[in-house]
Amino acid sequence: MNTIRFLIKPTMKPTSKILSSCRNSQFFNPNSQTKAHPFRVLASPRFIHNTHMAFRFPSSGFYQSKPNGIGGFSNGRGSYIVSRVLSTSVETRVNENSFERIYVQGNNGGMIVKPLVVERIDKDENMVGEEGSRIEVDGGGDVNLRNLEGLIEPKVVEESEVEKEAWRLLREAVVYYCGSPVGTVAANDPGDKQPLNYDQVFIRDFVPSALAFLLKGEGEIVRNFLLHTLQLQSWEKTVDCYSPGQGLMPASFKVRTVPLDENKYEEVLDPDFGESAIGRVAPVDSGLWWIILLRAYGKLTGDYALQERVDVQTGLKMILNLCLTDGFDMFPSLLVTDGSCMIDRRMGIHGHPLEIQALFYSALRCSREMLAVNDGSKNLVRAINNRLSALSFHIREYYWVDMKKINEIYRYKTEEYSMDATNKFNIYPEQIPSWLMDWIPEEGGYMMGNLQPAHMDFRFFTLGNLWSIVSSLGTPRQNTAMLNLIEAKWDDLVGHMPLKICYPAFEFEEWRIITGSDPKNTPWSYHNGGSWPTLLWQVCKQWAGSTRNH
Repeated sequence: MNTIRFLIKPTMKPTSKILSSCRNSQFFNPNSQTKAHPFRVLASPRFIHNTHMAFRFPSSGFYQSKPNGIGGFSNGRGSYIVSRVLSTSVETRVNENSFERIYVQGNNGGMIVKPLVVERIDKDENMVGEEGSRIEVDGGGDVNLRNLEGLIEPKVVEESEVEKEAWRLLREAVVYYCGSPVGTVAANDPGDKQPLNYDQVFIRDFVPSALAFLLKGEGEIVRNFLLHTLQLQSWEKTVDCYSPGQGLMPASFKVRTVPLDENKYEEVLDPDFGESAIGRVAPVDSGLWWIILLRAYGKLTGDYALQERVDVQTGLKMILNLCLTDGFDMFPSLLVTDGSCMIDRRMGIHGHPLEIQALFYSALRCSREMLAVNDGSKNLVRAINNRLSALSFHIREYYWVDMKKINEIYRYKTEEYSMDATNKFNIYPEQIPSWLMDWIPEEGGYMMGNLQPAHMDFRFFTLGNLWSIVSSLGTPRQNTAMLNLIEAKWDDLVGHMPLKICYPAFEFEEWRIITGSDPKNTPWSYHNGGSWPTLLWQVCKQWAGSTRNH
């Protein structure tokens, strides 16, 4: 295998900043932002042939600790640019905190080019001079970086008209608080006279917008969002004389203007923790999305000082303690009520829905890399490691569905009372729906939507399966099978208006009983098999890592 090693002097981390708000300017300065400088190298065609590129980004780049900015690849004019990107993958790597690997595959007139492995190795900080400026090519000698100085230049890609229009619409949706951007509204429809809560900034809804801003190099809005939602976490929350546990993040917030004196007004943030939401559902996923976005912000900007701040570390621990608190449950998966995530209406997902488990697993992995390890956090780190191990086994073993697993379920014995029972959840084979055997492909599989005693939800939930791949919750074989299923059932899951939130939809009597005759969740609408284009960015991330198979 051809290997290029970049010997790089580690960069110093910036010092922490202090949080403040518009009312307490001594605590928060929205302009205090550490800017990262991406490391970019144009490699000579002498050792990299200019071919059409298919990329694959290992998940270790996203979950491992503090790299110095080497990320993905893009091709152009006989060269490749090494740049910083958000990494995704289906592989888990352990004990690789000192370097980051990127595997690149391409096609050369139909021929597969050998994978090129770019490896960043942290060396002694005192390494200087010629040794520190070389690229070592296994089997081919050294290439001096100074010979490439003329090739190191920014690559300008002109935006298409569609991209310009998309950015115009996104910027029109930006919400400002005390003159600084703090997020984007959930929906920006000028013709909607009653927007309900769609004119608020939702934590889960802002994540794809935040990643777009980060990839464009605009980190201020994401930093402000993370800090202001952290401030809201500590607010006292009361619903019908009851206060939920500390650490709960709001589902959304709104900027309101309140009068002070004559001709004087003040902007305040008004959060919603579920006490105003339709159905009064608790936003279990908000804290998980916040942790994932905090990790992405650090990886893409290099501003690791943000996650090292005392207030951020405290908020992170509060979320983790809330999720890891002991309860009555016998399983490592999180037990939640209906409507506690993206599907925030009654849709039969109460219990242990896959979406929550995949986000939980991702948040735990991100937290493990961001927590400052000391005497006060070592027990929490130990609890995270134990939970990750148990959760990954539980999901991979019991949530997985393919033809082999279906045949096993058909042969299940029921009413087994034993420590080594095969049918641990007492699942009756009659639960297998009639559509499943004809729908699932031979080479495909997926994670089922929910698992509880005597109940398996065989619906395919798109977000949960995609994040099982993103976080490496599934095994490499399972991840490949999930992508195979999406490709084989493209017409069912994508069709002309992407992307189905789940498949299939509840219809007829099943819809009436499970949704309570919800008029918004009629078959193939909204949460009941409706199309959600926002899910596409996660599909694109997966296809970027598996183009070689398509």
